[in-house]
This record gives sequence, structure tokens and C-alpha cells, in this order.
Amino acid sequence: ARVSGAGQDSPVGWMWLAGCSLPTDSITFEKAYCEYRLNRIENALKTIQSASQQTDKLKELHGQVLYRLERYDDCLAVYRDLIRNSQDDYEEERKTNLSAVVAAQSTWEKVEPEDLGLQEATYELCYNAACALIGQGRLNEAMENLQKAEDLCRQSLSEDSDVTEEDIEAELAIIHGQMAYIMQLQGRTEDALQLYNQIIKLKPTDVGLIAVIANNIITINKDQNVFDSKKKVKLTNADGVEHKLSKKQLQAIEFNKALLAMYTNQADQCRKLSASLQSQNPEHLLPVLIQAAQLCREKQHAKAIELLQDFAEQSPADSAQIKLTMAQLKIAQGSVTKACIILRSIEELKHKPGMVSALVTMYSHEEDIDSAIEVFTQAIQWYQEYQPKSPVHLLLIREAANFKLKYGRKKEAISDLEELWKQNPKDIHTLAQLISAYSLVDPEKAKVLSKHLPSSDTMSLKVDVDALENSPGATYVRKKGGKLTGENQQKEQGDVKKKKRKKKGKLPKNYDPKVTPDPERWLPMRERSYYRGRKKGKKKDQIGKGTQGATTAGASEDASKTASSPPTSPRLGSSTAMSSATTSNMIPPRHQKPAGAAATKKKQQQKKKKGGKGGW
Repeated sequence: ARVSGAGQDSPVGWMWLAGCSLPTDSITFEKAYCEYRLNRIENALKTIQSASQQTDKLKELHGQVLYRLERYDDCLAVYRDLIRNSQDDYEEERKTNLSAVVAAQSTWEKVEPEDLGLQEATYELCYNAACALIGQGRLNEAMENLQKAEDLCRQSLSEDSDVTEEDIEAELAIIHGQMAYIMQLQGRTEDALQLYNQIIKLKPTDVGLIAVIANNIITINKDQNVFDSKKKVKLTNADGVEHKLSKKQLQAIEFNKALLAMYTNQADQCRKLSASLQSQNPEHLLPVLIQAAQLCREKQHAKAIELLQDFAEQSPADSAQIKLTMAQLKIAQGSVTKACIILRSIEELKHKPGMVSALVTMYSHEEDIDSAIEVFTQAIQWYQEYQPKSPVHLLLIREAANFKLKYGRKKEAISDLEELWKQNPKDIHTLAQLISAYSLVDPEKAKVLSKHLPSSDTMSLKVDVDALENSPGATYVRKKGGKLTGENQQKEQGDVKKKKRKKKGKLPKNYDPKVTPDPERWLPMRERSYYRGRKKGKKKDQIGKGTQGATTAGASEDASKTASSPPTSPRLGSSTAMSSATTSNMIPPRHQKPAGAAATKKKQQQKKKKGGKGGW
């Protein structure tokens, strides 16, 4: 420490320090507390450990430092020692801190908390107890504790006249945020989202609370409402957030940022974030899965599978989850058989009922019945060795037998059916299946086994058939077979005779019985053997149609007649005079116009007028 205004080597400053002789232990707490407030947690721990004497104040600060460093076991020991060996007015605060440590262990380390016998008399204790219950998955009990904490908080704050309603809502924000988180875990996303948005509208001063709520909203949005998610990401980048949240909370926020970049098609940003996360957490699986998902979005499935394969070799502990992802990618590519090979390589899962069911379904889809039966056999052998006669073992045997019978493998199903019948000799259904299977292999054995079947009298059901048929719900009623006598019998016979009569078919009017009918009369005309096609009709003579200068046959005959007859002088009033007059007015063929030419020309002109202005 130096005097204000003096340089580092100033004699004035050092003169002042030379006159002060303070013991180092008396300022240890102040120094450690300053380092703690400046977020220099490691330095604060070293300062506390360097003290020659551990006072109660140092122990309290030591507990806070250990909590920030997430050393929860050591922190729990410190607070237990404080509660046991101190008698003052701060016992309630120490119990609250102790319950916070237990809640953190349950949430982040998945440690089942021990019962410390703490009475939940304050809303802080109720809140911490609820957090511990959430870590155990007891969500309904946690919600009840949070509701109790809310009531206690309102009651305690409303007693102070200086506290406004806004102050109470701000204090309740963290409780409401935890309630919304429980709703989200329960699948009530709409209710959770509504409560999250209400808390953000209050604009609480706790940046850690805002960051957590914004992150949870992003997880609800997923690949929907991306614009809102981008706005919420900015809230997670506030100053001081890294000092308010645990390492796992900060890690989850960074993972969600990478996922949001993938959903918004920011491939470079997604790769950059996921690579950074992988370097910070080399043993964590999620960054690798994000990179593989981004490669799949870019249609690079082969690279994604290669990336997962490399990570599986480096981290054998996560190989099962990685292989499941690889199998899913193979199925997406249509390589079902390769996916089955990958799934069967997972030693710790291949005998599980779910895995057996998936493999049998996939092999059945590929029509590979032998491989499906082999999967059943291996799973049954595993349970026969490690868990004989367990419910899962017997279930697999029955499913294997039913599968073999379904695909006609009765010989192979005999051993399974015999095992089931030995376990339960009173199972008639299994015995019947066994007899049916033996009937194809060993009929004598089937006869011997059939003796174990119960008699028909014991199997018959005591049912009144007549009452059942006459019931209102019967859809079919059997007619009672009684003998017919007298008139009823004659009427019945008459009805039968009438039913046997057939109507005579109608014959055509020009029917000749002496002529044999055409055997092809039922075929269409085009399909008959004597059909020669339709004759084309002669074209009618039309003037003006055809090539230019062509004349009709009638006109050529007239021309030939006139050319052969000798010319005569015309006489007044004779027919030749009239003919010459008409021939003088005749139009040569080249000058003749078609009959419909004028009409078509008018129509073309009308169309041009309708078309509007055109041309120039």
C-alpha cells in the first residue's frame, strides 16, 4: 500500500509505512474478502489458508470461497463445523448456506442428499430444499416446496412497510423461475414460456437469473422462433454472468449457442463454437455431436460418421452413445444392415430387450430371418448365464418362439416352447403350440403331448346359446329346424318350384332357326375375322378446292364436247345464241375464288379489330 500521490520509490510513502506495524493476521480477513469481491477466488483461498489462526469470520469466508470453487464436500464440512462450534445470531444464515451446498451436490454432482434435520421455517430454506428435490427428479414435491417458499416470502416481506409490491415481485423472481423450470421438465412448455417472459418483463437486476431464463427460452424455441432466440442470446452475454453461474450452467449456455448457430444456418459460426467447446472439454460428447449434426445438414454423412468413429476410439466410455448415433446416420442413408452391425457391436446393450426388438425389426425389414433368430439366441444365452428364469429371460424365449412360428420355423421353435412349458406346465396355449410344432417333426411325440391337454368337458364354456342368440345385441339368429306339416309343407314346396323357373331369353325379330348364328357375334366388329375396315366415301366436287388451275371432271367433259363440235353461226332467238352469251360471261379457272374466301376474310378483319391496336 502506498500513500496517495507518492511514487513507488517515494521516501514519503515508505516513511509512512515504516511508522505502521500491523500484525499480518489482523488484515488477513480484509485481504481475502477484497480478493473474493474482486472474483479472485483462488487468491482468496490461498490468503485464508495462509492465516495462522482460523477465526469464525475466516471460516465463514472460507465456506463461501469453497462454494464458488464448487468444492462442495469441503464446503459442507466447514459449515457443519461452524454450526456445531458457534453460538451467535447468525445460525439461521449458516443453515441456509448449508442447505444451498446440499442442493448444489444434488443438482450438479447427482449425490443423494442426507437428511440434515433442517426445519423449513424460512423461504430460503424452502427454496433450497426444492432445488435438492429437483436434482433427485422429485418434481411434484419440489413444486409444493416452491409454492410454500412463495407464501413465506410474501408473508415476511409484506410485514415491512417500506417494501413495495415491485420489490416483492423482484424477490419472488428466482422462485418463479424455478417453478417455470419444473414446468419445462414436465413438458408444460407453454406455461413455462409464459412465466419466463413475465420474469424478463420485470427486468430483475440479477444477471445470473436473466441469463438462465434466456437460455431456457432458447431451449424451448429450438429451431422455431429463431429471431426471438437471437435476442435472448444477447442476455446471456451480460457482464458478470461468469461469476454468478456454475461451470455446468455456463457450459450449457455455450452448447446452446452452438446449436442456435446450426439452426440459423451459420455453419462457420457453429464449427467455430463447437471446436472451441471441444478444446475446452475434450472428454465431453456434445461438441462432437454438434459437429456431426452440422456435417449431416451439409449432406456430408461420411465425414460425420468418420468424426464419430475417431472420437469413439479416443473415449471408450462414450462409445455406446456414439455408436447409436452412427447407426441412426446409417439408417438415414438407407444402410439398414450396416446399422445392425454397428448396434450389435455395443456389448453392454445388445442383450437389452429394446435393442433386441430394434434389431429383429430391422432384420425382418431386410428379410434376413436367420440374423433375427441369431439375435434372439444370443440374448437368451446371455440371460441364461447371468439372469436365468428372470421375467425378461422368459419374455425373450416366448417372443423368439412366436417369431419362429410366424415365419414357419416350427422345428427351431420346439426348444423354446419346451423351455416355456417346463416353466409353466399349466400354460395350455404353449402346449398347443408345442404340439403343433411336433406334428411336423415327430407325430408320435405330438400324440404323447396331446394327452396333457384338458378334456373337452373341462374346456367347454357353460353358455346358453339360445339366450345368447335371442339377446338384443345378436346380429344373426339361427332358424329353428322344425318339421313342416300339411299346408305349410305344400306352400314351401310350391315356393321352391317357383324359384326354379327361369325366364326364356328374347330372340331377334329376323331370327332364322335353320341358319347357324355367327360364332363371333359377341366380339366387337373390329375384332372379327371378316372385318376389312371402313370404305372411304368419294369426295364431293367442290369448286376452288385443290391445286391452282385444277378443274372438275364435269367441266372437262363440257370442254371436250365443245372442242369436237363444229362451229356454227348464231341465229337470232336460237339456243346457241344464249349459250354463246353465257360462255362470253364465264370466268377462267385461274380467276375463280373459293366459295368461303369472302367470309373468312371478313372474320379475319373482325379479329384484327378486336385485338386492339397493333403493328405500327
